[in-house]
Amino acid sequence: MNKKAIRKILNDTDYIRVSGSAEEKKAAAYLRDLCGRLGVSADLEPFDVDTAEIRDAALAADGREIPCKGYKLCGSGSAEAPLCYLPNTDPASVALAKGKIVLLDTGITYWVYQDLLDAGAAGIITYDGNIHFPDRDIDQRTLRPYVSKGRKIPCVNINAKDALGLVKAAPKAVSVRVEQTESVSSSQNVIAEIPGRTDEWIALTAHYDSTPLSRGAYDNMSGCIGLLGIMEALRGRAPLRYGLRFIFCGSEEVGLLGSKAYTAAHEDALEKIALNINLDMIGTYMGRFIACVSAEDRLMHYIEYLCAQRGWGIAARQDVYSSDSTPFADRGVPALSFARLAPPSQAVIHNRYDTGSLLSEAQLISDIGFLADFTLQMADAVKCPVSREIPEAVKTKLDEYLLRKRKKGT
Repeated sequence: MNKKAIRKILNDTDYIRVSGSAEEKKAAAYLRDLCGRLGVSADLEPFDVDTAEIRDAALAADGREIPCKGYKLCGSGSAEAPLCYLPNTDPASVALAKGKIVLLDTGITYWVYQDLLDAGAAGIITYDGNIHFPDRDIDQRTLRPYVSKGRKIPCVNINAKDALGLVKAAPKAVSVRVEQTESVSSSQNVIAEIPGRTDEWIALTAHYDSTPLSRGAYDNMSGCIGLLGIMEALRGRAPLRYGLRFIFCGSEEVGLLGSKAYTAAHEDALEKIALNINLDMIGTYMGRFIACVSAEDRLMHYIEYLCAQRGWGIAARQDVYSSDSTPFADRGVPALSFARLAPPSQAVIHNRYDTGSLLSEAQLISDIGFLADFTLQMADAVKCPVSREIPEAVKTKLDEYLLRKRKKGT
């Protein structure tokens, strides 16, 4: 993978590609064709995703209209009530939400949403952006079905500047209205394989979808370029002892839906996957390289030792990562995510500023070199040394992340 090839991929995919959209399908077909050009055939594997078309959304404070976007999948409805700004979501704060329209500093998370509905909140306002940024963008957000559990109230999103204005104005009453048509669309994973000498596999994942405001170069076409770079580097070494299965995941940004769909559809085959290596955001000019290991701590230590030998800086931890490694770990497959995390002052995601200008072709090539070497170490081992036992501490964090158990303080 050279600089020219990397820049061409970034230029060719310089568009928004949200879950279930025609643009996401276009990106999937593009990645499939790139695999083919590398001599590795790939297929598209579709799965269903919930979506909606917002017909109308409105927010007013004491009669003054405020630009907003309705949450997809929050249903259709309206509410008028006093405003309640909740900077905290502890039980005492949430108790204040009864009969109010609540302004949150965070997005809508499962436990906060359920607590607010139990408390009798009439509607929810969230915000994004930055009061210091010149834009007035508003992200199109979704009330994910596993968060709402079928319980729906009107939810809208606004820009941070207007959120500050609301708090300053302290209006006596606000009103929200959302009208939408909900439906089911189709997303897809792109799957390519380089068979090995055995029937066991190393699964490599990266998502290619973006959020509604973002062209998703850093998050996460960079990870897809990483997969393609590993494919190119190792195809000439095949067959390795373990096969390499490359999974470009759709719909990660709306709840890891691509990797969840893959692990559900291929449950019987997961026992033949020795390890999942996930890439989510690499190749920035600045930023620290990290590894989040959802497996035994010996893998974390191995990575630390390997990096020390190479003089390759890394921050490794045993944890659960908010990316496509998590559904694999939850199904008992040892998994880890690699990323290069830039400081917020250098690279941001989920907004208009995530473009190819954030990425260094030289750093991408360097990151790919390390990742290809690590993959080779695992895939050509006489026996992949990583235990298939997921530690209890990781299982607890999986239960918390996947909302089966409430984390203390949330």
